[in-house]
Amino acid sequence: MPDPLQHRREPGLRRDQGVLDPNCHADTRRFHAGIGSLDLLRALRSSRQKHRPLSLNVQFPSRGAGLADEHAADEAYLRRLAREIELVGCHLGPEQRVEQFHLGGATPGAAHLQRLMQQLRQRFHFLDHDCGDYSIEVDLHRTDWATMGLLREQGFNQVCIGVPDIGADCERSEACYQNPAPIHSLIDAARTFGYRSVNVDLGYGHAWQTPASFASKLATLIELEPDRLLVFDYAQPPLRYRRQGQAGRREPCAPQAKDAMRRICFEHLLAAGYQYIGLGQFVRPDDDLMLAQERGRLRRNCQGFTCHGYCDHVGLGLGAISQFDELYTQNSEVEHDYQQQLDLGQLATCRGWRCEAADRVRQLVMERLACDLELDILAIESRYGLIFRQYFAGAWRRLQQLSWSGLVELSDRFISILPAGRPEVDSICQLFEEDLNSPGQACARECIEPDSER
Repeated sequence: MPDPLQHRREPGLRRDQGVLDPNCHADTRRFHAGIGSLDLLRALRSSRQKHRPLSLNVQFPSRGAGLADEHAADEAYLRRLAREIELVGCHLGPEQRVEQFHLGGATPGAAHLQRLMQQLRQRFHFLDHDCGDYSIEVDLHRTDWATMGLLREQGFNQVCIGVPDIGADCERSEACYQNPAPIHSLIDAARTFGYRSVNVDLGYGHAWQTPASFASKLATLIELEPDRLLVFDYAQPPLRYRRQGQAGRREPCAPQAKDAMRRICFEHLLAAGYQYIGLGQFVRPDDDLMLAQERGRLRRNCQGFTCHGYCDHVGLGLGAISQFDELYTQNSEVEHDYQQQLDLGQLATCRGWRCEAADRVRQLVMERLACDLELDILAIESRYGLIFRQYFAGAWRRLQQLSWSGLVELSDRFISILPAGRPEVDSICQLFEEDLNSPGQACARECIEPDSER
């Protein structure tokens, strides 16, 4: 079998930093305190006037072990979350359907979950008969068959299961990591209750991991046939794991071992029939994301890849991010501050970012190249009135190097990512992020009018 990573040391191609933030298309490094609640309110009202469908994300904090009264803390948080639901929901219209919904972080207890879902359904227009994509993250050690049944009754049809190798005891990490029974049980429950999609998160790069142990775990998961696998580097984990595991970070493994684990991911998953979308996401050929990519309908927003990129994205809860076209807003990530703002009857928005015209050009290029594996250069030039090779001069030079290596194909009209370059799609897109301050782009961006993309 050809090595899919045989060109990975080609000049100009880096994988030590992913495209923006894993599981978050928003470049949070640019967020600043100049964006606040008034900006969010204006965006909500504009969304209502345009009758835009919604993608809803709710964050429920993970307390971790050792909290004296976890139930009381969750109760207090749920009261503030209910207040935020009212403050946000009153500015949106009842006809704005929720096409995508995600409950992230910890899985609430049964009573809290039922209460939360009742509050959300009273304020937002959820779809019936499994017409929407409604997903939830579940804790492997706190979720049983009864919980999976309850979640299904509440309308969830997609589930995300994390393999318990983050924050585990060093002495028992390997044993816990290799035990297939808990995850096998939850996947069986998901199939029995009729969940439409099962996603499994798998990390690599801990010091206690070896390429052999990682390959063994991956083989176990492949046998369980999840619909999607999200494979990520512990050095830069998805946001939900980063928050709960900050204090318990382990030493990374050797670079050579990490390199081998990444290679194993692609070799084994591609051989098993999975396709690589990007940002660590592998999917089956009949998965909704794969079908959307084939039809040119795949999009990427602040939650990652989606089939609902035309929706306005509303985030609720601690640290949640909202996106309305070029505007990004984020709630406070400090629970005390989040609750205090809502107690005062104010939204918890603490920072954000509004894309300028030049940023939107770059984001569109990165998104279309990642989602379509191809970019129509002439369409970008016509839409924004620029000369692509001059505007992205630095990126173009590095793309030429990659074309000589067989990773991409360049023509007068298209940039196409070839099969050999597909494992490196994130790094190829990153070239345009790194080209942000190039002399050619800095000069050319002055020619773009604010409304030139209309």
